[in-house]
Amino acid sequence: MILWLISFGLISGITTWLFGFGGGFVTVPLLYTLILTLWAGDSLAGEHAMQIAVATSALIMLFSAIITTLKHHKAKKIDWKLIMILFWGIAFGGIFGALLASSVQGEWIRWIFIGYLFLTILDCYFRPGFMAPRKEIQKVTNKKEALTGTIIGIIAAFLGVGGSVMTVPLLRRRGMSMTQSAAMANTLTFPLALTATLTYILLSFTTPLGDSAGFVGYIWIKAAVILICSTWIGLKIAERFLSRIPDKWHARVYPLLLILVLVVMLN
Repeated sequence: MILWLISFGLISGITTWLFGFGGGFVTVPLLYTLILTLWAGDSLAGEHAMQIAVATSALIMLFSAIITTLKHHKAKKIDWKLIMILFWGIAFGGIFGALLASSVQGEWIRWIFIGYLFLTILDCYFRPGFMAPRKEIQKVTNKKEALTGTIIGIIAAFLGVGGSVMTVPLLRRRGMSMTQSAAMANTLTFPLALTATLTYILLSFTTPLGDSAGFVGYIWIKAAVILICSTWIGLKIAERFLSRIPDKWHARVYPLLLILVLVVMLN
């Protein structure tokens, strides 16, 4: 189990730095599988496997978002004026998404997660603006931006995916490079991961898991610690050795990784 957590933590760190996602799309499938392997399907942990996976991944995303935001801000890759309204909208929506996920059966969350992955992959390949970005940065109204952010926050917290699977294509279609899109997507993950993590911790007072050893609310502490440490190493590796991928290949690899995650979730 520990080897799997370390390996996937490294992958999560690398994909988070390069593509703006990793905390959810890499760790949710792993955690879901490990929980069902370690606990019986009819146990409390087994019955809430997807909620545990989503809540734990939110904590991993919070850590990754803090590290990457500080580094990208220092490198001046973040246009705060451009994303601030989206930032607060996502934070607001994250609260409702976490509350919604806690009240829905885990199997429903799993199939919604799979459905959303499938639609995102189709969107990347068949809707113009992702493989080749716009030549000029597209601007939107504050009202529309706030609504967009709230919707992203609700969906992402509900699925435990950090929102980057929505924000990267969104920013890409507005004319940004994959490097810029990934950098700002990581920053936009922060408010979502923070509000979602705090909400899941507060739910510890009402969660069916109660005082089960190793859990705080729906967060699996041992797995979270191992994943956070290995994710940090993955971030350092990607920052140092993999930061100069050509934009064209950057965009092509992104949906391929989503396909890989989809296959894992279907098994």
